[in-house]
Amino acid sequence: MSAYSIIFAGFGGQGVLFSGKIVAYIGLFLGKEVSWLPSYGPEMRGGTANCSVRIDDNPIGSPLVAEPDVLVAMNGPSFDKFIDSVKPGGQVVIDSAMVLRENSRDDVDIYDIPAVKLAKEEGLEGMANIIMLGKMLREAPVAALETVEKALRKCIPPVKAHLLEPNMRAIRLGMSL
Repeated sequence: MSAYSIIFAGFGGQGVLFSGKIVAYIGLFLGKEVSWLPSYGPEMRGGTANCSVRIDDNPIGSPLVAEPDVLVAMNGPSFDKFIDSVKPGGQVVIDSAMVLRENSRDDVDIYDIPAVKLAKEEGLEGMANIIMLGKMLREAPVAALETVEKALRKCIPPVKAHLLEPNMRAIRLGMSL
């Protein structure tokens, strides 16, 4: 891996900032240069939320991601907003339970994951973002599973340590798709 530019986008409360934070820590644990730039509307839950993550072997001049290599879109408005900015040859992971639009681009790889539905079926409610992160990590192999677990341990606060195992299950589920 030399460089990745990733946008995670959805509604507030879907965990897109948390997903981006996990990837940022993965980059740090790999000894890379990292930027994580959250952006969210004033509404908090239910408003728009996205974050840009850059991981590079070289110093990062700007945290802004204008042309992502990877887009993870958790809802239709986020898909609409960012799909045209993905670099040709990039990957797009969408929650097909929430994004009901057709993609007109044939120069990117699209992965439709019914993440909200899968999370409910597998007893992982609230972890659709982590299932999508798992799929993203399969298609854009940023790091080995051990590094992902290390990043999760860093991001999950001690009071919620019991959520590490379900999060790892969600990651593995996403990677299996």
